This record gives sequence, structure tokens and C-alpha cells, in this order.
Amino acid sequence: MKEALKTILEIQELDMKMLRLMRVKKERLKEIEQIEALRKELHQQLTEKENEITDYSKQAQTLEAKIQEITAKMKKLESQQGSVKKVEEFNALTQEMTALEREKINTEQKVSDIVDKRVAGEELLNKIKESLQTSEISSSALENEIKDSIKLINDEGTSLKAERDRLAKTANGEVLQIYERLVRNKKDRVIVPIENRTCSGCHIALTAQHENVVRKGENLVFCEHCSRIHYWQPEEAAVEGAATTTKRRRRRVASAT
Repeated sequence: MKEALKTILEIQELDMKMLRLMRVKKERLKEIEQIEALRKELHQQLTEKENEITDYSKQAQTLEAKIQEITAKMKKLESQQGSVKKVEEFNALTQEMTALEREKINTEQKVSDIVDKRVAGEELLNKIKESLQTSEISSSALENEIKDSIKLINDEGTSLKAERDRLAKTANGEVLQIYERLVRNKKDRVIVPIENRTCSGCHIALTAQHENVVRKGENLVFCEHCSRIHYWQPEEAAVEGAATTTKRRRRRVASAT
């Protein structure tokens, strides 16, 4: 059983590398999605602002047409005023012309406000266009870099899978099947050594009897807490592995500080 686990352990190392590559690839694909979302948002802002400016122009045109109508009415009333003889009729025309003048002034003010909004909108539109152009250039470069890295990940993954397939042909079929079922569930190492009578997977203490069974290596022995497969590694290898782990932790602490 010890020999059978050796091949499975090699397969496990390859699987862990492929899982890490898949996580990195997923993160990189997420970055592309974020770039596309930002680009889409800028295009949407551009379209909305263009529609807003078009709407302002239409409103201004409608109001300017109304001003022309009011002006025409005022001229018509003014001409009528010159031909009337009664004071009452003259005063009535004057009141109507005054009302039209107020309406004209109010309408002109509305046109002025809309024009101001349109000008401000056009300035913002130009800024959005500039931002979109800058974003297109920078995001395209980043997108190409991400795609290149994904290609490298795919190439490395293909190489690892080919090596895994080769090892799988030489592995114990029953043990490989059990291993693959466990790794599908945990997405992590499922064949782990015992360290200081503790499962190095779930870090829960084990019994002396359990350790002795693992030492013999006659059958597969599962952790009663996390269901991982246990194996016994020589003390020399355990010390070397612990030293490597300590170095990694120190590097992580150093980089964090």
C-alpha cells in the first residue's frame, strides 16, 4: 500500500498545481470581466449623455418655435391696435399683448436654462469621451497582458495534465478512484502525513493505535475527523518538510510586514 500511495502522492502534487492554476485563471478572467464592465458602463454613460443633449436640443427648438408664434401674435395684435377706435378695444389688445410679452420672456428664460444645461452636458460628454478613449487604450493593453498570462496557464495546465495522465496509467486503480472522489469534494490535499500524532490536514490529535496502523502501511487509513488518507513519512522527511514550512511562513510574515 505504501508503494501505491507514492504514485498517488505524485498525482496529488500535480493536481494541487493544477488547482492553483485554475484559481489564478479564474481571478484573471474576473479581471477581464471587470474591464469589460467598466468599458460597458462608460459606453452607457456616453449614450445616455448624447440622448440627454439631443433631448435638450429638441426642447430648445420647440420653445424657440413657440417664441416665434408669440412674436407673430404680438405683431398681429399691434397692427390691430392701430386700427381700433374704441378705448376699450385698445386696452383689451394692450392687456393681451402684455400677457404675450410675459409669456415670451418666460419662454426665453426656459430656452436660456436649457441651453446652459446642454452646454454643461456637452462639456461632460467630452470628458466621458476622453475617459473612454484613455480607458480603451489602457484596458486593451491590460486585457492583452491578461490573455497572454491565461495562455501560459493553459499551456502549463496541459503539460501537467499530460504528466498526470501518464502517472494515472501506472497507479493502483482502486486507490486512485478513492483519491479522486476525495479531492473532488475537498479541492485540497487529501493524502496527508501524520505529524506529532496529529492529522496534518485537519490538525486534530490522533490515537497511538491509529498512528501504529498508519506506520505499518498495510491498508488505507482514513482520518476519523476529516476522512483524509494518512501516510507515514520518515522522520528525516518530516523534519525537512517542517523546516520548509517554517521558511515559507517566515517569508509570508516578512512580505506582510
